[in-house]
Amino acid sequence: MVEPGATEPPEAHTTGTADLTAAVAGAQRGDSDSFRVLYRDTQPRLLRYLTYLVGSDAEDIASETWLQATRDLHSFQGNHDNFRGWITTIARHRALDHLRRHSRQPAVPVPVEEFDIFAAADDTADRAIESITTDDALKLIAVLPRDQAEAVLLRTIVGLDARTAASITGKRAGAIRTAAYRGLRTLAKHLNADEKALQAGQ
Repeated sequence: MVEPGATEPPEAHTTGTADLTAAVAGAQRGDSDSFRVLYRDTQPRLLRYLTYLVGSDAEDIASETWLQATRDLHSFQGNHDNFRGWITTIARHRALDHLRRHSRQPAVPVPVEEFDIFAAADDTADRAIESITTDDALKLIAVLPRDQAEAVLLRTIVGLDARTAASITGKRAGAIRTAAYRGLRTLAKHLNADEKALQAGQ
């Protein structure tokens, strides 16, 4: 079994959805190889999300998350997408509990925010994250408004659909879509401006 504190880049693992769903079932049966597959897919995403929430305490919270997930895995029901949402929910609760215990202000707002306009998908904005490294993406995401930053992280880094991300944050799916859309558009504008500045300097 992989140690909860270890991390590996998500791009190093290209396991298909069907294999990951099979890994969930295998891990529930106690198969260590199956658990390792789940961990390698999930941990890097989870750690990047937790870094935004709790900063340098992310690895500790991730370890607590995996300990709880391992203990409760027998009661989990669903496929790999459901598993990803389930463990992210555990991680967020752990992170917010940690912030409360240390009397720190959460990096991400807890109250529900509603949006009246539901935006459509935008391929240009979706490509914003793909054109830079993950570390650079996180630096850019950190300057977004908090609701947009969390929506982008959950949708793009963790890989959740809008409905699952909404259930984790206590918001509507439309609000998550809108926040992620706005955040990605902002990131795309930053990247376009940087590219133009680079070209002008050549």
